[in-house]
Amino acid sequence: MLGNGEVIGKLQMSWDELLNHGDEPFDISFPPVRDVYPSLTLKIAIVHACDNQNGALSNSLLDSKIARDTDAGHARFVEYVTSENVFHLNAAVEHFQLVLDQCPVSHPDHAAALTNLAWARLQGFIRNDLEDIDVTTSLFRDALALRPQHHIDYPSSLYNLTEALTWRHIKKSTTADIREAAHLYRELLPLCPDGTYLRSIAVGENGVNYVIDECNKPPVDTSDEGIHLRRVVVEICPLGHQLRPRALNDLAGAVEARFKQCGSIDDIDETIQLRREAMSLCPEGHADCNTYLNNLAVSLVSRFDHQGKPNDLDEAISLFEEVLRLCPVGHEYHDFLLGNLGGALVNRFKERGDIDDITRAVSLHREALMLQSPGHLYRDTTLNNLALALKTRYDELHVIEDLNEAIDWYREFLRLWQLDHPERHVTLFNLSSALCSRFTQTQENEDVDEAITLCQESLALLSSLHPDRYFSYMQLQEAYLSRYKILNDPADLSLAIENFRLASRHPTQGFPERIKEAIDWAHQAEVYQHESALEAYQMCFELFDSHVMTRSSIISRREAATAFDGAQSLPVDAASCAIRRDHLLRAVELVEQGRGQQWSLASRLRTPVEDLESANPTLAHNYLALSKLLSNAAQNNSATITDKATADRAATEYRRLTEQWAAVVAEIRGIRAFSRFLLPPLYGGLQAAARQGPVIILIASEYSCSAIIVSTSGDPHHVPLPSVTLAELTNLKDRFARAIRHARVMGPKVPRNDLIVLLRTVWDTIMLPIVNVLQHGLKLKFLSRIWLCPTAAFTSIPLHAAHPFKTNADGSKEPCLEDLYICSYTPTLSALVRSRQLMKKRVTPSFVTIGQGKPGAGKGKELLAVDSELELVHKLVPATANRTTISGDAATRAGALEALQQNTWVHLACHGKQDRIQPYHSHFVMRDEHLTLLDIMEKDIPHAEFAFLSACHTAVGDEETPDEVIHLAAGLQFSGFKSVIGTLWEVDDSVAQHVVEAFYKNMFKDLENDGVMDCTKAAWALNRATHSVKTKVPLEQRIVFVHIGV
Repeated sequence: MLGNGEVIGKLQMSWDELLNHGDEPFDISFPPVRDVYPSLTLKIAIVHACDNQNGALSNSLLDSKIARDTDAGHARFVEYVTSENVFHLNAAVEHFQLVLDQCPVSHPDHAAALTNLAWARLQGFIRNDLEDIDVTTSLFRDALALRPQHHIDYPSSLYNLTEALTWRHIKKSTTADIREAAHLYRELLPLCPDGTYLRSIAVGENGVNYVIDECNKPPVDTSDEGIHLRRVVVEICPLGHQLRPRALNDLAGAVEARFKQCGSIDDIDETIQLRREAMSLCPEGHADCNTYLNNLAVSLVSRFDHQGKPNDLDEAISLFEEVLRLCPVGHEYHDFLLGNLGGALVNRFKERGDIDDITRAVSLHREALMLQSPGHLYRDTTLNNLALALKTRYDELHVIEDLNEAIDWYREFLRLWQLDHPERHVTLFNLSSALCSRFTQTQENEDVDEAITLCQESLALLSSLHPDRYFSYMQLQEAYLSRYKILNDPADLSLAIENFRLASRHPTQGFPERIKEAIDWAHQAEVYQHESALEAYQMCFELFDSHVMTRSSIISRREAATAFDGAQSLPVDAASCAIRRDHLLRAVELVEQGRGQQWSLASRLRTPVEDLESANPTLAHNYLALSKLLSNAAQNNSATITDKATADRAATEYRRLTEQWAAVVAEIRGIRAFSRFLLPPLYGGLQAAARQGPVIILIASEYSCSAIIVSTSGDPHHVPLPSVTLAELTNLKDRFARAIRHARVMGPKVPRNDLIVLLRTVWDTIMLPIVNVLQHGLKLKFLSRIWLCPTAAFTSIPLHAAHPFKTNADGSKEPCLEDLYICSYTPTLSALVRSRQLMKKRVTPSFVTIGQGKPGAGKGKELLAVDSELELVHKLVPATANRTTISGDAATRAGALEALQQNTWVHLACHGKQDRIQPYHSHFVMRDEHLTLLDIMEKDIPHAEFAFLSACHTAVGDEETPDEVIHLAAGLQFSGFKSVIGTLWEVDDSVAQHVVEAFYKNMFKDLENDGVMDCTKAAWALNRATHSVKTKVPLEQRIVFVHIGV
């Protein structure tokens, strides 16, 4: 009979014993092999020779000869295995070859004959008795080709081929063989359950573990094929496999190497996920635990460098500290680990400026260097790290000895490294930076000329898309700009600007670094009055938009936007630049694009698509579906997940959705009518905000302060404010804050002289020049509506209350701003446009009053007038509206949020708190939990119309992003409320009732039973109310209320 190549036992049985079984199949068992008990099922058949069965007899005789030759081959092979006499091997091969010659391709036993011959030849090759392995491998391939996947012998044929490939690799080091063996094992192992004989030999000494070890040996192959191979290796190391941690670590190393070459955030994210899994499989005390901890920390630092997430850096430093604890002085890698921690501390110092970090970093690198004698494997790396730390400390403390020492170490480092070292370019641009710094001190031309040459050399070493080209561009602009400052050669300035441009646009570098460079570009272009300034500002906004969009939560987006020095003033500085260049339309577009970033990013996922649904229903459906998925992912964002591995996976999934969403948006923009879908609006679209009255944008920049009036038609009007500077506005803002605090402790009849002086200043220096243009340039009618859109320091000044406080010679009083016009505010022009668009969808009004005068313990004092205020409002609301009241124990966070969603008109009376550090945590105080701005923003309430926020600080922006106007009133407007009354500071609830009563009386004045409640009357009603309560309400409590929206 034919076998498959390995002798597992001998069988001796008489003919009588065989014939006793008749024609029924029976099993024969053999002694155990590798703890597996082999068995064989036989069935006896007797062939009768008859005259009319010549063909059958002939076939039977042939089969008998094949069986005899096969048995003879096995017998000789067993003798070879036991005696190691090559004579027996040759005899076995000869017999097996005879069998193969008698079994053509069409013969059912051809595959078995191939296998028998190949197995004998393979054993001879293993024992060095046969030199040829290529023919043997081909025989196994032919056998496998004849056994389809469902064939019972398919797994064993896979194994046989892996054995041949493995042994050819062992003896000839053929890389292709070990790669193919890994792919075959990936297919084989699932077919061999634990406990089977084939499984036991597949995981043997020269089996899958050998293949895993060989595949994971250096060098690291970052090609798609190389990384795919390492993925295969991970697949053949299932959970519980002793080599799985190492396979994960080695795959991570290859993916991270590709990240360093190409800069794909997907690669570094995957690297960290793989390293986390490897670490999780190695409990403390595991031989490789230190390595996996260190590698994860290194990868986290790489992601921080690329994406700027502070949590990554903090976690990396914590891991480095832990590794050092596990590898104390005397450990062979202690010096190397000191350097890793020192490098992370340098990064954190650059981010946060804690001098202790850079001081410790320098000490750690010096300690590492002391442990490394000349010729030490890592000494050159330590020299580079120490030089970088010294240069960083010099940038902060300007101790020239640090700089000179850094330059010396960089030169020593370059001397030690060969010209083709893959990291040589890093030291070249680091040395260039140090030389530039010394040039600014000494003005020695040799330093700056060498710096330029070094950067050019580093660029020559890098491919066009290598992420590190960014740093070479950055250092080149630094060198050219340094030389320009001394020599004043315009060519140097042009070259510096060009390298600013190249660095900012370099696609494979992370957004944080590019944003820093773009901000510096804008600043330097302003300083040297270069024509590229507007281009630089535009680049800043585009990079910010792309960077912030990668963050899944609203809070993390704001954190990303506020992480850069100089970023807060970019919108007003860009607008000022455009104004100074007589580009008023561009000024409006830039200030809108920069100021409305947080709101516009959040609103993108709520953009109406009725027109798109008509033009392309499928595309509209895809867009809406992905927007919903993104919105859900943002609400279940990774920032709230405590498990770091889970958070990483959530962030990766969010980015994948973002990429799909961006692809659909790009497809939408491919339709001619939607070419500007979700792009920053142009002036023509923004001008719609002024459809019912001019919008006045007040711009406060360090370069100039002025106003732009966007009118209903035509070009905007520029109003210079020559007597106003940013510093004076900041001072004015602070004086207002002090005057308001002082007024709180004054009696109601005591004149508010400090406040009067300040409001007069606002009138004379800010609003009067604007009013002059409104009256004489635009011919704006008396009591027309105007909208104020303040920026920067203007946002903290009550512009609507500007007042001359003057009496004319005839005894008449000079009118104030609110005598002349009905004033409203708007956070951005886009917010006003969006509110007007949503006004088209009106429903039957329902009015809810929400009050909480008795918040929980520690949440504020009791508000005694809340219940009476709710009762008053309830009486003043027309009976035609569906009126409800929520107060006391029912006024909880959930109850208030539900009421906001279910009603179109809302009056809210409670404590309000603006969180100036994290504005999205600003909140209304309820009985149980706070109702936060974030809670409100996460709800889409398109049918909502009006909200009166009778609470403190509901229309005050935060300190970090003053140009974003992130406050409770703006949040309600974003969620769908078109018209909102908010407050600029603390409200006296008992006094405020007078304003509330006067407001609602005017709001619903002359409203017939069948009339329509109109939220667009809110600004007029507030204007009338504050006029009517002058004798009852102190000045600061009258002007505290502002109107926002339509």
